[in-house]
Amino acid sequence: MSVLVDNDTRLVVTGITGREGTFHATNNKRYGTQVVAGVTPGKGGQDVEGIPVFNTIADSVDKAGANTAMIFVPPRFAADSILEAADAGIRLIIAITEGIPAHDELRVYTQLRRNPDVRLVGPNCPGILSPGKASVGIIPASFFKPGNVGVVSRSGTLTYQIGNELAQRGFGNSSIVGIGGDPVPGSSFIDIIELFEQDPETELIVMSGEIGGSAEEEAAEYIAANVSKPVVAYIAGFTAPPGKTMGHAGAIVSGNAGTARAKAEALEAKGVKVGRTPTETAELAMSLLGS
Repeated sequence: MSVLVDNDTRLVVTGITGREGTFHATNNKRYGTQVVAGVTPGKGGQDVEGIPVFNTIADSVDKAGANTAMIFVPPRFAADSILEAADAGIRLIIAITEGIPAHDELRVYTQLRRNPDVRLVGPNCPGILSPGKASVGIIPASFFKPGNVGVVSRSGTLTYQIGNELAQRGFGNSSIVGIGGDPVPGSSFIDIIELFEQDPETELIVMSGEIGGSAEEEAAEYIAANVSKPVVAYIAGFTAPPGKTMGHAGAIVSGNAGTARAKAEALEAKGVKVGRTPTETAELAMSLLGS
């Protein structure tokens, strides 16, 4: 099995006629994902390498049976695109767009909370990969193979590195979920860890966090109370200076809150093994899977 995306995923890509939208939509299609539609207002009736383009997401649902949306539009249009997908009946929305204004993210978060049937992953995320089944986003899918390790990460690049370290040791992944590094994520570590706990194929969970916010500490409490499977973690930013944003908008330390050390200590206090480097994290995962 896998989480969130699989062989039944029918993907619509908003912004498909843009350079990045075209590149990644066709990459996802070549991987085997059912990319059934694209959306660019005013360009309905066109196609992108055999993928039909519609003017609205509602049209893609009605005419192509889309059930999952990938958001690839510029930041100023992204919030409206996400909400359009929800209004059209899409239940899984994956927002790749980076640089969405924080007040737009808050507007989306507030509105989607009223509709618990809709799950947003991202924004500013690399997407979701279920190896051998479906790839939605920008994850370099060829690095990974099917297996029993579930990965959830705030950082795309670290997702690839840890996943590749595991692959080099012979382990594959049930699913890889990038939740993004913005201050207002649509899905949290807890949301995805809950799915991995319920997934019979996933035997070990790897979470990759970073400085800023309290998501990792909250996950530590949830894991202790609700998760029976082993969890290994990595926290990026042990050497990050206080008060300086490091890469993601949400990766900023304020005073003594949100440091990598504090997050690692919170996780370790709840029985989660924490690696100080991606390589060490992969070695910890390997030791648990091999035991």
